[in-house]
Amino acid sequence: MRRTGLLFLAFSLGLPISTPALAAGPVVVELFTSQGCSSCPPADAFLTDLAQDRRDVLPLAFHVTYWNGLGWRDPYSFEAATARQRWYARSLGGGQVYTPEMVVNGERAFVGSDRARGLAEIADAMRRQAAPVGLQVARGEDGLVISVGAGKGQQGDILVVGYDPQHRTPIGRGENSGRTLLESNIVRSLTPAGQWRGDAVEVRQPLPAGERVAVLLQAPDGRILSAAILSQAPGDQTPG
Repeated sequence: MRRTGLLFLAFSLGLPISTPALAAGPVVVELFTSQGCSSCPPADAFLTDLAQDRRDVLPLAFHVTYWNGLGWRDPYSFEAATARQRWYARSLGGGQVYTPEMVVNGERAFVGSDRARGLAEIADAMRRQAAPVGLQVARGEDGLVISVGAGKGQQGDILVVGYDPQHRTPIGRGENSGRTLLESNIVRSLTPAGQWRGDAVEVRQPLPAGERVAVLLQAPDGRILSAAILSQAPGDQTPG
């Protein structure tokens, strides 16, 4: 029976009619890490497992700069990653930055190598997740086309994230000297793409640095309101 027939039958029998809810977006997991930190590889491994096993999670590794003067310069570190962690330190309280630190959906921060805590926070974020603001990202002729739906009484920043799926790096100096580190979803760029004031809007943005693209919609208090991942083009490969 067609859907319209089912709806008519339900209506005629006085049965409750439900409409499909907007599917919840991925839970955003941000790891602040550094190749110069000997405590970070277990957290990097946790993030790699999330990237490989969880399609309901968007894991992102932000490599900070403040370890770079201590023996090894992390080639994936950049100032915007450090600035983002410091912003979280202020918005979430405490004011201290450290590695490895994990932040779930912009709301909860904890030691990034604590897998049990991480999985519990992800599960809790999914239970508490309201229907997200509609958010889509697609390739346009000159870059990205980002569409944000309406959300009465809400506002936030549109952030474009460029990231690489995976890299292996031999470490020559510092606390991890002699090791080869496998790291996943390494953020290469973080670009503000405008502010959202609650009305539906379409934004065009150049492609960012990085092999993959995600877009975040983040409230002023840090909460991730929605997240979207640009679909891979046919034939794209994940580097080893």
